[in-house]
Formats: sequence, structure tokens, C-alpha cells
Amino acid sequence: MKSKTEKLLDELVKLHPKYIDLSLDRLKLLLKKLGNPQDHLPKTIHIAGTNGKGSVQSFIRNILLKNGYKCDAYISPHLSRFNERIILNNREVNTKKLYETLIFVKKINNNKPITFFEITTAAAFILFKQSRSDFLILETGLGGRLDATNIIPKKICSILTPISFDHEEFLGKTLKKIANEKLGIVKNCDFVLVGKQKKELKDYIQKKLNKFENKYFYGKEFQVTKSLKNKFEMKVDGKKFLYTQPSLNGKHQEENASISIYFARIMKKMGYKLNTKEINAAIKKTVWPGRLEIINYKNKKIILDGSHNIDGADKLNEFLKTKRIKPMVLFGMLNNKKASLFLNKIKKRVSKVLAIKIPDEKNAFKTKQINEICDFHSIKCEQINNINDALKYFRSNQQKIYLVTGSLYLIGKIREKLL
Repeated sequence: MKSKTEKLLDELVKLHPKYIDLSLDRLKLLLKKLGNPQDHLPKTIHIAGTNGKGSVQSFIRNILLKNGYKCDAYISPHLSRFNERIILNNREVNTKKLYETLIFVKKINNNKPITFFEITTAAAFILFKQSRSDFLILETGLGGRLDATNIIPKKICSILTPISFDHEEFLGKTLKKIANEKLGIVKNCDFVLVGKQKKELKDYIQKKLNKFENKYFYGKEFQVTKSLKNKFEMKVDGKKFLYTQPSLNGKHQEENASISIYFARIMKKMGYKLNTKEINAAIKKTVWPGRLEIINYKNKKIILDGSHNIDGADKLNEFLKTKRIKPMVLFGMLNNKKASLFLNKIKKRVSKVLAIKIPDEKNAFKTKQINEICDFHSIKCEQINNINDALKYFRSNQQKIYLVTGSLYLIGKIREKLL
């Protein structure tokens, strides 16, 4: 049975016929009626990119917390419940406070058309204004230029994580068009950090950001040069330093950690108290659920990875190759994603696909469709009715390692049953 907060969130979805409709006009009107809370937020770090936003956010948040600062965060999507999206000084927002704020914002909006992400972002801004924390880390929901989070007037730092193909129907069909949308967050900030990018984007992004001069730092200034057993080597401004290996799985997490470490180094130069020992401890301590997360379940190992685009498939494939494992894969995906390309990327690293339709998602691939894609790529496939059946399969089969991937929505549904 749904809680009153869940029922309210369902009502908010219905305020606008389109789930995604990129524009800032509706939100501007609502925020004005709410007293423009976005003008009174903690010092803000704004992050856009296709992959890695959540990991970079989590690394930076832990660095700031470990050094004694209070830090809020705005994250999407959530895995199990909406509260995960609004972090107030490292704690999920209290359900009572969330409900009261959403009710207030809904009343002020007065049933005017507005998307779910816009109205919930307005509620989040009110909560962040009230929190009086030292810092706020904002993840964009989709894109950047017209994303609801991009309405904030000023921030300390804009960060671009790796950019690749995703949401092309909204952001554009080429990498440069997608990059241009993400670059929309780069404004009114003290400095800009750009993580490692595809070769075809480097010159384009550098040209766009040349106006920032010494306020703009590209990947070559904080390049990961070597992986060691418990540490990784990072070249910073021409000098080499060793930092603690992240506990997060996947070599790409070193790159995400390097962005966060360089952020901390710049903040230190700006006068903020950030200790190298605490930075290392924060990197080691950081966890980020559902991203190459390994859970022990009934003497089996279940790898949960919310990858849902081609760049994510590449990183997943690299991880499986490095670990020399060939798991059975429970696979479900939203039907606006490239399931065929995704499965083709990892097919040599999997023993079999268990096709599942993501529960409660009408826009998800059906098991029969996934089966047809697997047939096309000569991948063994079996159709699974629901998550409970998947868990029974895990328990009864001799296979020791399973992978669940294709969607964060699927990860969220199964993770709560595994823990």
C-alpha cells in the first residue's frame, strides 16, 4: 500500500502531460511565487555529464564532510524511494518534512502545468535554503542548459563528467550537440572542471571554455597515470602524487576520484581547509549504490550496475574483462534506450541473459523483445516473469555470479529485496 507521500508524488506527475519538457519558464514563475529560494542556497557545486555525475558528487560530498563541512546534495534518479534525491547534511530528507514541503509547493503552483522534476526541484530548493549547510552539490537531471537545476544564479564550480550518447531525443543526435547542452551549466562560477572526454570533443569543449582562461581546468591537469594495488598515481599540474584507491569498483572510478581530488586542491588554494589525509579517507570511504556494487546473496555474488547507455556498457565490459568473470545477466531496459547495442557490447562477457520487463514501467522493453535482440546477437536467453522469479532462479541455479544491469529503475526494484 502506498504512503501518502508516494500518492502525492503520483499526483505531481500528472500536472504536466509530458514527463520531460525542457524549459525554465514554468519553474521561474513558480519560484518567484515561492520567494526565489534558488537565490539563497548554500555555496553550490553544479555537475553535468552523461556518466559519473553521481560518483563525483559522492566523492566531493565525502571530502567536504570528512573535513568538517556541512554538505547537501540533489541527486536523480533514486533507487528505492524519493527521499534519496534530497540529502540534507548527509541525511536523506525526513519524510514528514518532504511531504509538508511538497504540499506547500503544490498549493502555490495551483495546478498549473509543470513537470515532475521541476516541481520537486522547487521543493528541494526550499529545503536547501532552510538547511543552512556550507555547501550544496547539484546534479543535473537531464542535459544542462534547460535543466531545472540550471536556474540557480551563482555557483562556486561547474563540473563536466564524461559526455557520451544518451537521451538523444532531447539533447541532440551528435556528441557536439549533446556537449553543447551540458555546457549550458558553465556560467556564473568561480572555476570549471572538465573530466576526461572523447577525443572528438576535446577541441570543441576547449574552444567553448577558453573565455574562462585560468578558471578552467581540463583533464590533462589531473590525469590518472598509473594504477597500483591500493593507490593510484595522478599527475597534477605536471607533478605526480599518490592517492588512495577508491573502494568503488571499476577503473573509471579513478578518473571520477581525480576530478574530486582536483576540486579539493583548488578549493584549498581558495582558502578552504581541506586536509590531504582526510581527502584520502573520503575517497576510500565513498560508496555509491547500484554502480558495480557487489552484494552477497544466499552464497551467490550479485553485481548491480545501473548502466543504461553505450559508454556505460563499455565500462561494464572492461570491468568484467578485468575480473575475468562471465556472469549470467538479469537484463531489463527502458525502450528509449539502445538495448541491442548495449547487449552487443557485453555479449562476450556473459554466459546467458535472463530477460525481464522492469516492474511498473510501461515504457520498458518486454521480455519477448529482449529475447529477439539476444537471438539476433546469438546470446542465450531465458524470459523471467518478475523479480521474485529472478531471485528464485539465482538461489536454485549452480551459477555463482550474477549481474543485474540495463536500468537504475531495475536495480532499485531488486536491490531492496537483496538487502
